[in-house]
Amino acid sequence: MAGTTRESMEYDVVIVGAGPAGLSAAIRLKQLDPDISVVVLEKGSEVGAHILSGAVLDVTALSTLIPDWKERGAPIECPVVDDRFYVLGEAGSLRIPHFLMPRLMKNHGSHVVSMGNVCRWLATQAEELGVEIFPGFAASEVVWAEDGTVRGVIAGEYGLNRDGTPGPNYEPGMELLGRYVLIGEGVRGSLAKKIIARHELDAGCEPQKYGLGMKELWEIDPAKHRPGRIVHTMGWPLTDGAGGGSFMYHLENNQVYVGFVVHLNYKNPHLFPYMEFQRWKHHPDVAEVLKGGKRVAYGARAIVEGGWQSIPKLTFPGGALIGCSAGFVNVPRIKGNHNAMWSGMAAAEAASKALAAGRGGDELDGYEAAVRSGPIAKDLKPVRNVKPLWSQYGLVGGVMLGGLDMWAASLTGRTVFGTMKHGVTDAEATDRAKRHKPIDYPKPDGVLSFDRLTNVAYSFTNHAEDQPCHLHLKDPEVPISWNLPRFDETAQRYCPAGVYEVVRDESGDNPRFVINAQNCVHCKTCDIKDPTQNIEWRTPQGGEGPNYPNM
Repeated sequence: MAGTTRESMEYDVVIVGAGPAGLSAAIRLKQLDPDISVVVLEKGSEVGAHILSGAVLDVTALSTLIPDWKERGAPIECPVVDDRFYVLGEAGSLRIPHFLMPRLMKNHGSHVVSMGNVCRWLATQAEELGVEIFPGFAASEVVWAEDGTVRGVIAGEYGLNRDGTPGPNYEPGMELLGRYVLIGEGVRGSLAKKIIARHELDAGCEPQKYGLGMKELWEIDPAKHRPGRIVHTMGWPLTDGAGGGSFMYHLENNQVYVGFVVHLNYKNPHLFPYMEFQRWKHHPDVAEVLKGGKRVAYGARAIVEGGWQSIPKLTFPGGALIGCSAGFVNVPRIKGNHNAMWSGMAAAEAASKALAAGRGGDELDGYEAAVRSGPIAKDLKPVRNVKPLWSQYGLVGGVMLGGLDMWAASLTGRTVFGTMKHGVTDAEATDRAKRHKPIDYPKPDGVLSFDRLTNVAYSFTNHAEDQPCHLHLKDPEVPISWNLPRFDETAQRYCPAGVYEVVRDESGDNPRFVINAQNCVHCKTCDIKDPTQNIEWRTPQGGEGPNYPNM
């Protein structure tokens, strides 16, 4: 807030986000030089509270960072022993043989994990090395120098009234200043957006692409439980040009993760991603596993899918983008945690070298070079055309051509199609409602499928209602005057938490756009998919949002 006087604290390195990237950076900095002062800011109520990932973890980066992670008690105890891939029809499925899958798609050596629990464990490792971690401390603003250098962030502001004025318990927050600031907020972070825009870090690269991932944790009948089995599917129920797929991962304790991803470049504004997920659970192959079980948690988040050609310039004066703030997800593998860790480690090594040379506030060029030539590049460059091929040629054509391209990259080191372009953003891909038929979704049965509000209760999300709405409309008139007649206000459907509603009076007239911000699970889909880019996601007070257990 302009004119507010704040205390400040200075560190060598300020890290925003206690995810796998941020925590790996913190640990590596302390490994390289115990005297480097490091602080990690986490907006969740605790480390891991906002971490939502599949997750099948490729442990190569972790094994480099902490070689003795097994002996140190890392919560990584379920190796992949059975890896299956299916194409679904409405009533049946076709298993794709392993010999047809490119080598890079294999999951041998990976583990089924809760990344929330892995991050909680990483936080203990960081703290043992002397890293300061502040959970419940949301970084809401960038501290800029006059020349555009990032000096730090403002974090820990509480107690604003709904109109943005200070309330009776207002706390102005603090300035956390660093010689370098590493931004690891995750997908579509609010600070990363500002930094990318001010320094034009995305100039010359393809538009970033996204998917919406929704996930439930189930406890199932022990007789159906197969620890270490992972199943991926594509196909039904997605239609009308929409891309995506699903996963089912058996972890320990008779639990399975079931999840569904919808690529956000879909055209039909009538598509309801959450209901596609609920419908998918009624497929015979899926229902057979879940029957007799119970859902114990739910969550959703956006996934960065642009790949190699969408990675922005990673450094700016005073810091760098790490993890999903930059976008290192391998789309066909549905994996990004290992690359997030590689990026955190590479940024830490560049920062440590710079600090040792007496530098600060400049660009960490060594980090950019490490990403462009190291393990991240080796992982992402061979699969860079999978997403655009799927977008252009659909499920059958895209999978066949993508497979050919990956096989060529695996065998020869070169892709068949060079480097393809993505074209328009996911928001721009949204078509007019009149050009598509509405989709009739079956009503949830309350056994295998659930309505959004019921499921949101299992994300344990919470927001104080007497604060400024963190879902900001640039123009309050747009949802009804523009989006409703043209797109049937698709926010009603793309949000996986029921945040947005169009409410009418008893006569069915006088529509109003209602934002139920307390339901928000911080997935950022609205910030990405709104066709007019009228919704801006801003961080709420620290400690608010979902509280994911074992996710």
